[in-house]
Amino acid sequence: MTDDADAEADATSRTAAVSRETAETTIEVTLTIDGDGDAAVDTGVGFFDHMLEAFAKHGLFDLTVQCDGDLHIDDHHTVEDVAIVLGDAFTEALGDKRGIVRYADRQVPLDEAVAGVVVDVSGRPYFAFDGEFSQDTIGDFTSDMARHFAYSLSMHAGLTLHAEIRGENAHHEAEALFKALARSLDDATRVDPRRSDTPSTKGEL
Repeated sequence: MTDDADAEADATSRTAAVSRETAETTIEVTLTIDGDGDAAVDTGVGFFDHMLEAFAKHGLFDLTVQCDGDLHIDDHHTVEDVAIVLGDAFTEALGDKRGIVRYADRQVPLDEAVAGVVVDVSGRPYFAFDGEFSQDTIGDFTSDMARHFAYSLSMHAGLTLHAEIRGENAHHEAEALFKALARSLDDATRVDPRRSDTPSTKGEL
């Protein structure tokens, strides 16, 4: 398997464009962290497109995602690889992370479901998850891939990420998770006007 990545970032505008091509997927992502919540997404998985659009809208990220994946097998490679490329895009767009808030904690409800995300933009990938999805699938999307998306994103964006869900409907649970992830990342990646340095006693993240 080949894994060729091409990434470009502008530290001032906090934008990135990342592409990745393997035997399983071909993906192009653009990300603007300080955006308006605009999204143009086409992954071939309807519910996943909906979740990425919600992620952009509630995180106020401008996001484009184009993915051609091996959906004749299942949705795993598509969801996982998009998360990998999006994580790489966050890493590129944040640069040295100078001035960011760094930490955030958000809970988001959707009817009976609640999702919570605690994040540290630490540069040290770690992921913990508590909860189970109430149904195995949501349309053409495997419910547990919402958890795996968050895991893969955290590994490639260098996030310490703790997430949890509870509810009775997998659509609500997954959507609440994507929205909580978006809101926590919006909070954590904001520039604190009181800070001009990198928020770490080490001097770097």
